[in-house]
Amino acid sequence: LPYVPHVPPMALLGKVTATTFALERPRCVFDGHADASDAVWLAVAFANASATFRNPVSRADVPRYKQLPTARSYMTLETAAAAYSCSAPDPPVLRVGADTACRDQGRQDPCNGPLPSPGPYRVKFLLMGCRGPKAETRWSEPILLRRAVSPSTIDPAPTRRGSDVVVIASILASLGAVLATAVLGALGAKVWRFLCHQDLGTDAFIRRSYRTHHIPPALPQPLPPGCGCNPPGLCRSA
Repeated sequence: LPYVPHVPPMALLGKVTATTFALERPRCVFDGHADASDAVWLAVAFANASATFRNPVSRADVPRYKQLPTARSYMTLETAAAAYSCSAPDPPVLRVGADTACRDQGRQDPCNGPLPSPGPYRVKFLLMGCRGPKAETRWSEPILLRRAVSPSTIDPAPTRRGSDVVVIASILASLGAVLATAVLGALGAKVWRFLCHQDLGTDAFIRRSYRTHHIPPALPQPLPPGCGCNPPGLCRSA
């Protein structure tokens, strides 16, 4: 079949992780090829081993998950062919490697266990009936998983650079505070001088008004008795 499996192009949380990846469900791909009793399998192989993969002739010959380290391939996600029809309501995404219990159970049934390394991997869908394979898709492009970073390989230099950035930011903040203080001080002094100038102008106006309008001009005062004759002896003789 011309269909090529692929990771869904849409944004999806955990689309590719260190042990799993999401795969778009192949809808309408097997219509016209599958019977009601048929099943669709997913074959997973290391990219450099996909060319040597051989389809099993029966369900008993399906390669198991636990054989992946040595056989370099396995088959999983056995699903009724009707689940991939055009009218199927199932979710549009499959997740390869999602069953974390596979490592502990040691069962012989097909298992969808976590992938043991970043790969890369190739996958294809295989339609199988009671008498063996009936149809298959093409192999996907190589799918590379994420790599976990060891704590011993983390470079502490970004932390040092982060500390330098913090120090520079603190210095710039201090300079900004000093500059703001200086500007506010200059503005305060200017306002103070302006207010003082206004006060001086008001005092001068009040003093001028006080001298001009509130103090009447000095008038001659009558002399006390005995002080108006000159020479004084003349007043006494009279």
